[in-house]
Amino acid sequence: MAEGLLFSIAEGILGKLGSRALQELGLLWGVKDELEKLQDTVSTIKAVLLDAEEKRQLGITRDFSTEGLLREMMTQGRNKKKQVRIFFSKSNQLAYRLKMARKIKKIREKLDAIEADRKFHLEQRNVDQTGALSNKKWNDSHSCVVGEEVIGREDDKKAVIELLMDSNIEENVSILAIVGIGGLGKTTLAKHIFNDEKIKGSFEVKMWVCVSDNFEVQKIVEEMLELATKKKPETTVMETLVADLKKEIDGKKYFLVLDDLWNEDSEKWMSLKTLLVGGARGSRILVTTRTEKVAKIARAAKQYSLRGLDEDASWCLFKQMAFEKGEEPENSRIVAIGKEILEKCVGVPLAIRIIGRLLYLRNSETEWLSFKTNELLKIKQNDILPTLKLSYDKLPPHLKPCFAYCSLFPKDSLIPK
Repeated sequence: MAEGLLFSIAEGILGKLGSRALQELGLLWGVKDELEKLQDTVSTIKAVLLDAEEKRQLGITRDFSTEGLLREMMTQGRNKKKQVRIFFSKSNQLAYRLKMARKIKKIREKLDAIEADRKFHLEQRNVDQTGALSNKKWNDSHSCVVGEEVIGREDDKKAVIELLMDSNIEENVSILAIVGIGGLGKTTLAKHIFNDEKIKGSFEVKMWVCVSDNFEVQKIVEEMLELATKKKPETTVMETLVADLKKEIDGKKYFLVLDDLWNEDSEKWMSLKTLLVGGARGSRILVTTRTEKVAKIARAAKQYSLRGLDEDASWCLFKQMAFEKGEEPENSRIVAIGKEILEKCVGVPLAIRIIGRLLYLRNSETEWLSFKTNELLKIKQNDILPTLKLSYDKLPPHLKPCFAYCSLFPKDSLIPK
């Protein structure tokens, strides 16, 4: 990831060096040639960083002090801003022209040494205007396929709805848990259940709360109250929030989804559950979680274990991701390779979508075979994270720092614009 950040820093420096204002100042102060040479050097380093990013997984950059170069580039970027301010603020023109020429030359000599250090064994790569490798295309339009998320889940949806509608459950408010590994589509399934017409017509109040690993009872109560009343609570006092929530759900048949539950603290769970028991008979709480332990702590009356897609549904989803609609390959060899790759996904929809989209960018049988024999070998069975890493690796360099920035925010948090 460091190489991607370095690339963006280099790109920022180039933007400053190429600005019209700086070029005019360079001409005015007689250092135009030095600035142009500096720009050429940074351009070369930027192109080399693309190759460093691509070869990083092979260990080729272990002798490449990326952190040292990062500090070097950041220093030069800060110095460049200072130099522009000096241009405007100093009155001794001749002295400062000579001083600036020496400074720029010194910076360029340092960068020339970096660029000339061929122990990196890195190559220059062509870059298009977006910062992506010019010999690759990136088109995500194929990901927006109508109905892609519900492929192979109709039976699961029907089964869960039947469990929710079971009238033989003794408790007024009962809990059902959908349990399965990450990437199976638990949330997607829960959304389609939540929006089903049968569900809509069976409950007076419907609420959806994404919980994740931050289980705060007050936060959950606030979100439930906002959903039930269609407006934000006017107070943060817990006693008032609880009283207001009870007015909205007690005696009413409600449906609550608690998505992505991780809480394993039974006391915390009971402190929430005691607030929810006043619903009318037939009220339901649907929990999605990755572990059976969480489902047991939630005292789920029933658990629904979500499995991977079957072979036919997996191939159907994969085709939507990997090929243009109506342009499935007649090359039986590509189909065979695709099905071999699909086996590694073990029916996990998220893995199928990611790998399918990556292969959508590769047209030839050779490229598919290379993906199968090289990149796919890095992924262990039932391991979704390396699959997600493949998707990150194919991002254009200028988007990787954006991804890194977003990772600083807690899961499911709102990012201010």
